[in-house]
This record gives sequence, C-alpha cells and structure tokens, in this order.
Amino acid sequence: MTTSYARPLLQLLEALERLPGVGPRSAERMAFYLLRTSREEARQLAQAITNVRERLRFCEVCFNLSEASRCPICQDASRDPSVLCVVEEPKDVLAIEKTGTYRGLYHVLLGAIAPLDGIGPELLKIDELVRRVSDGVVHEVILATDADKDGETTANYLSQLLRPAGVRLTRIASGIPVGSHLEYADQATLSRALEGRREL
Repeated sequence: MTTSYARPLLQLLEALERLPGVGPRSAERMAFYLLRTSREEARQLAQAITNVRERLRFCEVCFNLSEASRCPICQDASRDPSVLCVVEEPKDVLAIEKTGTYRGLYHVLLGAIAPLDGIGPELLKIDELVRRVSDGVVHEVILATDADKDGETTANYLSQLLRPAGVRLTRIASGIPVGSHLEYADQATLSRALEGRREL
C-alpha cells in the first residue's frame, strides 16, 4: 500500500481491506467516497457499525441474530414448531424469509463443517440442534445448507446424526446450483427449492 496518504486515511484503508472481498482498489474507492460524504453521513455509518456490535446477539434458541434473547421468529406463535430448517448463517434465514413461503422455525449452525479449514462439528451449533430435535416437538428437519462441498458434507453428517431421532429428514431441491450459496439465490428459485425438497 502506498505511504503517500495521510496517516488517518492509511488507517481507514487498512481497516477496509480487512473486510471480506475488499482489495486495495475497492478499499480506496470506499475511502474516497467516505471522504466526500458529509460529517453527519460518516457519523451515521460509524454509529450503525457500533450499534451492530453492541446491540445484536445470537438468539438463545436458534442462533439467528437478535436484539433480544429470543429472535422475533422464535417468538412468533404463528410459526410451525414441528418443522425446523437448518441453515449455515443468519443471512440464509433472511434469504429464505424473503420468499414468504416458509412458516416453520430455524436452526443456524453458524458455519459449515470444513476439515481443510479446521472447522469440525464441535465448533458448530450441532449439539444444540440435536437437543432441539430430541424434544419430540420437531417432526421434520430441512437441511438447507449451501450446495457447495462444505454444505454437502455438513448435510450428510447431520442426516446420519439425526436419523436415529426418527424425524423426517429432507434436503432442499436442486433448484440451487451446485457450488452456490443460499444468499445469492433469487426468491423464486429458493421458494421452489424449499417446496421441492427431497427425503434423505
């Protein structure tokens, strides 16, 4: 990185480059955009980042993001508690909710099994999932992990782990292209994938 910039700008560039998918050029574009905004807009952005870190937590039931100890979905009495959709990240909950077709509950693993990255089952919210499934309320578990290698590994592991519980195990249909992530699927494709889920 060039050292001709003033120290505050260099610090901003370094901070932006630590964000996923942001390289030196993208960091520069963002930094110079921020320099052109008003002080109030910059303050609002800084406050929004601070609020996310200070106010959000993981739901104690499903591990979705929430301001309270339980997220709005877990608190919604109109949702069907007998159907549990297992996803990798909170952003996947948002993607499915946008379809407007799913009315069950969720369980967020907070990742996927990735042996090459040193992520094993013990680092995910799998024990918590097993406890939820074993309470007798859940009758179907939809495995909606990503259609990439790690997502498939995770789905296969969970299907073997949960099969003895006697619940119906399904996997979202092949409308999601192999190697893709739920967050990038359009709403119609994701809705069809949920409706066309298959037995495992």
